[in-house]
Amino acid sequence: MRTPTTTATMPAWRQHRYGDADAVSLETVAVPSPDRGQVLLRLRATGLNNGDIRVMRGEPLLVRLAFGMRRPRQPVRGMDAAATVVAVGDSVTGLAVGDEVVGELAGGALAGYALAPASRLVARPPGLDAVLAATLPVAGGTAWQALELARLGSVDGAGPDHARVLVIGASGGVGTFAVQLAALRGADVWALCGERNRSLVESLGASRTFDYHRVQPGSPELGEHEFDAVIDIAGAAPLRELRRLVRDGGRVVLVSGEGGRVLGPIGRLLRAGLLSIGSRRTLVPLAATPKPRVLAALVALAVSGELDPVIERRFAFADARDALAHVADGHVAGKVVVIAE
Repeated sequence: MRTPTTTATMPAWRQHRYGDADAVSLETVAVPSPDRGQVLLRLRATGLNNGDIRVMRGEPLLVRLAFGMRRPRQPVRGMDAAATVVAVGDSVTGLAVGDEVVGELAGGALAGYALAPASRLVARPPGLDAVLAATLPVAGGTAWQALELARLGSVDGAGPDHARVLVIGASGGVGTFAVQLAALRGADVWALCGERNRSLVESLGASRTFDYHRVQPGSPELGEHEFDAVIDIAGAAPLRELRRLVRDGGRVVLVSGEGGRVLGPIGRLLRAGLLSIGSRRTLVPLAATPKPRVLAALVALAVSGELDPVIERRFAFADARDALAHVADGHVAGKVVVIAE
């Protein structure tokens, strides 16, 4: 390791059992040291996601196979990170102490310092604020990959002309990015969201918006076979109604899904696969993964002003537990970001 930090301990929001935000408490722990291929980051801002809440609660129970059976193996939540490199492990190239970076961590970002694989990090240019950068990795990356899976082309205009896309769950973190990125791809974007967020979603590029309490897949306002692609982020609509929305050759991308406490959306995704056999209108599950090339493209769009991350609320680090509770409430428009001390 090169250039270690000058402090031995750090604050960290940790949990020792699964539960709601009250299971998380502020503790003082040792600052970790980077292993081979890792860097140590001093956190500047941390974006929160629904994935943080699922791991915090350990629900559906299936996630515990990956994250720990009785309690989270990584006790600190927070995946989206904008940070400064303060120490570099062996075999790390392309990054140096003092570099400003952004990336998706495997947890650990609600702390003073965190470890990250160097390969997951992207440079944060001086023109991009750390708080804005911290919104991009998970939600922005998921939206980008959903549009790629929907075959909606690229932000340089390559792809089908005048494609029409429906975004269901358009006012959340992933949804606000999906609307903007689809519009940048030249698509005619329709969106379902809450009534209070319709003007916000329209300002992001949606040509038509609907209150999801009144209009759902199957409602006459949406029709049948009207869309080249549907991005389903809400995950509650009947699969057959979703499939009826798209034209022949169209795709419904399932970003998330409702389900039972044990298996979560697994049953729904299996049904989607069965319904798609032999069909020209397919239901395609998305398994988003960290992709530095995608994150670099998102950073470039944010710097240029073409992509405008929506931040509903900023919390101080001392109030990170309240931030988790706010996201867990399930009504966030855009993103919630915790700002480091």
